[in-house]
Order: sequence, then C-alpha cells, then structure tokens
Amino acid sequence: MPFRDIIGHRRLVSLLSRAVARETLPPALLFAGGSGVGKRRTAVALAETINCLHPVVTADIERDACGKCPSCKRIARAVHPDVIIVEPGDTGTIKIEQVRDVVDRAGYRPFEGRRRVVVIDEADALVPAAQNALLKTLEEPPSASVFVLVSSMPDALLSTVRSRLPRLRFAPLLAADVAAALMRDHEYAESDARAAAADADGSIGRALAAESADLAGAREMARQLLEQTARTSDPTRRLDVARLLTPATPAQARRSSGNERDQLAACLRALASLLRDLGILATRADTRVLANADLASQLEALTPSYGSERSMRAYTAVDQALGALERNASPKVVADWLVLQL
Repeated sequence: MPFRDIIGHRRLVSLLSRAVARETLPPALLFAGGSGVGKRRTAVALAETINCLHPVVTADIERDACGKCPSCKRIARAVHPDVIIVEPGDTGTIKIEQVRDVVDRAGYRPFEGRRRVVVIDEADALVPAAQNALLKTLEEPPSASVFVLVSSMPDALLSTVRSRLPRLRFAPLLAADVAAALMRDHEYAESDARAAAADADGSIGRALAAESADLAGAREMARQLLEQTARTSDPTRRLDVARLLTPATPAQARRSSGNERDQLAACLRALASLLRDLGILATRADTRVLANADLASQLEALTPSYGSERSMRAYTAVDQALGALERNASPKVVADWLVLQL
C-alpha cells in the first residue's frame, strides 16, 4: 500500500516520505498509538517506498511507492525477501529465537532491495530476553537495514529499548476517515460505515471487530431517544421512552437475551457519540470533527434542547450507565435510570 492510500496521519506520512526522499530516515523507529489506527500499514508503506523500483511524487508526498512494480506487489503480499514481518506466535509472545533470526539476517546486504526493512508488529509482545537481544542492533543498526517497532502499548517495552527509538505517535482517526476506510477497503454501505465509525473511537480495527451488535440500528435508536427526551421532562413519559432501549415484552427479552446487553451497550456508545457532537454544535466548534456528520442537520435541531451544559451532564450519565452495564446491572434498570437523567 503506497503512502497516498494510508487513511489519515498525513503529517506522519509526509514526514516519513520526506525522510526517505532525502535519505535522512533513522535506522530504527517506534510507531506508537491505539490499536487498529494504521500503524502496521504505514510501516509496510514505508518498506514499499524505500524499495520501490519506480517511485513517484505527488502534490503533498515527496516520495511514494508506485504500488505496481514487482517489488511493491511482493511487499504487499508479504513475500519480498528483504521485508521481514515479525509478529507474535501461538503463545502470544515474540521469542528470542525470532529476534536472533532477524538480527542475523539484518547483518547481511539486502538480497535485491535497496534496504532491508524489519517490521516488528505488536512489539510489546517481545519477551524481555528478546528485547535485550535486540538492544545492540538498535544501538548500532546495520547501514542497509531499517527496524520499525509497532506497538499500541509502547510503555510495556523496556526503557532501554524505548530510549533507542525515535517515537512517532499515531493519533486516533477521525470518524470520517474510519468510515472512508470501511467503504473503500471493506465494502461497507455508507450508513453502516458511518455508524461503525462513530462507535469505533478512531480505530478501524475496532470498527471491524464490532460485529455482534447492529450499530446502524443502535445509532438510529439513540437519535430517537434524544428526540423523545428533548420533548418531555415528565418521568412517566420518559420511562415509556426507555422501551426504545430494551425489549418490550418478557418473551422478547428471553429471545434476545444473548445479545440484549451488547445491543444496549452499542446504543449507549452511539448515544455518547451523538452527545459529543451536540456539544460541538452547541458551542459552534469545528464541525469537521463531528463523528456523525451525516446527522448534522438533525442534531442541529436538537441543540436548543441539548445545549453544551446539558450535553455534558447527559454524556456523564451515559458513561455511568455503561459502567453499570459492565458490572452486570440489569439492562432494563440501566435504561430506566438513564432516561430520567437525560
């Protein structure tokens, strides 16, 4: 995958591209950030750019891979002899034998590429002995090799390892970027992509993993809940509104017992996302950061009822409801309590 196809992280992509073009790329790097935000993809894009046979230049990228030459295609398929991906094995750890192997291979000249690139994915899974085995190589990396450690928990690495690695911090993606990736790479319909992105907290990986709940339905349910609670403060009528969140009858509850809790949690997360957006709209902040941009006009209509202060209180209540649900509270009790707080 070329740099230009990486979703988000434009500043980091530009920085890496410029370093490759000007031959100032450090011989070892740490890509740190949340899970599923594109760190490994960026590491592979870096390997492609370094070894591309026909590099290209675009308006905002000083050097990029073509994505079409034999080198790029083999790196993308993970079969290039000079691009080595190290990842946890069946035990969930990266053992010293794996590190010794790549350190030994990195000491030789590349077989056919410009430079050998070693990507250690989930580097926090390196056992201490493996990290110590890597130290000398990180101190004096071979001139023809580049090491990229990728981690969502960089503080789990030994301090001696961290101190030898310039760190690039990958921030959570914008919801719009997550939705774009889901539509482009995973064939999501737009409505499903936007609902999953709003629930994903900036992580494509989290969006792809959230398959147990109907996220589009949860978001629509949350929107209706906000509309209904905006119209009335009467406790009895609000408890009627709580039926949106839980099955209407005991029979329905029994049929849906396997996923009722998951679906309510998805609805609460969607509700939190909508409330954040309401706070943004109420304060006239930058609308480019809206997680539910496709619902902006409907949310705008709710801002007279849900100003910034009420949105904040409601958001806190939703957070408490999610905590209660995680502690195994009854979904119906959680739903009833929440509608009285909104």
